[in-house]
Amino acid sequence: MTDHFDVLETRDPTVREADLLARLATQVAHAQRGAPAFARLLRDVDPAAVTSRAALARLPVTRKQELLERQKADRGIDLFGGHAAIGWGAARKPEQRAQRVFCSPGPIYEPEGHGTDYWRMGRALFAAGFRAGDLVHNAFSYHFTPAGAMMDSGAHAVGCTVFPAGTGQTEMQVQTIADMQPDGYIGTPSFLKLLLEKADELGIRPASLKKASVGGEAFPPSLRDWFRARGIEVYQSYGTADLGLVAYETSAREGLVVDEGVMLEIVRPGTGDPVPEGDVGEVVVTTFNPDYPLIRFGTGDLSAVLAGPCPTGRTNTRIKGWLGRADQTTKVRGMFVHPGQVAEIVRRHPAVKKARLVVSGVMADDRMRLDVEVEGRPEGLADKIAESIRDVTKLRGEVALCAVGSLANDGKVIEDVRRYE
Repeated sequence: MTDHFDVLETRDPTVREADLLARLATQVAHAQRGAPAFARLLRDVDPAAVTSRAALARLPVTRKQELLERQKADRGIDLFGGHAAIGWGAARKPEQRAQRVFCSPGPIYEPEGHGTDYWRMGRALFAAGFRAGDLVHNAFSYHFTPAGAMMDSGAHAVGCTVFPAGTGQTEMQVQTIADMQPDGYIGTPSFLKLLLEKADELGIRPASLKKASVGGEAFPPSLRDWFRARGIEVYQSYGTADLGLVAYETSAREGLVVDEGVMLEIVRPGTGDPVPEGDVGEVVVTTFNPDYPLIRFGTGDLSAVLAGPCPTGRTNTRIKGWLGRADQTTKVRGMFVHPGQVAEIVRRHPAVKKARLVVSGVMADDRMRLDVEVEGRPEGLADKIAESIRDVTKLRGEVALCAVGSLANDGKVIEDVRRYE
């Protein structure tokens, strides 16, 4: 039995990087031709010049809120807001017709094209121990959102048989587990816990369940240990309805390995600027899906790159997993302040290495302080930064000069410590 899904997982990192960069220019050109939104966003970009990560980092980031706004603006014209290269209708060629359309909260609409393991979830399930011949209890929703279909197609790619359980009907699900004796579970960790607790209540012991792949929620070590005590090894997968699989956990239990079908960056929240390796920032992903060619899609999730390869022999980049949300927009004295404004202030002062806006006080008495990392204490710098704060945010704020490396590496650009009493 092989330990890896395919040979791509263990290839030389330089070979992988060369392959990704070679595909990148082609994907940018395809997005310009096939997706009207990217034709506009990338109209001044020469695809042939996008052959490095530095060139990629110069392209605009599209965040989920922007995607939602474009879809809303185009309702009745283009359900996908100009981001998809497929759709439906007799006028389209068969290869340009979507197989399914999904609706996620927002509402945001996602297309699904044709192909085996379309969302690339098979890789995550294989790493979680699923193998050909297994019976899988898939408790992700099959309605509206794509999660159920994503994992269903991934399980089939591994060679599993799937019971499409979906969500709800807890007692009935426990009974089907008792009857079918599935080898593994797919779904959210909280629902698996709920099923096991309901089984206890009913006096049913689901002994066949030995493995699980979970996603869609935070998965703390304490819950992982709770499942392990019941004989179930549970692994995380990280994906989105827009991108499919982004990264997955392995038996090493050391972070998540990035999927072979995407390019991943970690950027400073509110910007498109990549952070140094190890720093916490927003996960930005470029996918090579020709049907939905998202270029630099900002997930809104925080993570950081882990140094070195996975002990399992997989050689792709690893990330720490989900570390929070990047959207730290807050309201101060009735005015919205967002991470992009902090980034603009930093750009105006090259001496600043890193910044963190701390909002404190009590209701109706908001206070702002911008903590900035600088070498030494440059004369007059604090006053100049304070002027930039007023100019950019239209609010007054204090400035604190801090030593380089003293600010927390947690991805926070805005920290709200106000008391609401």
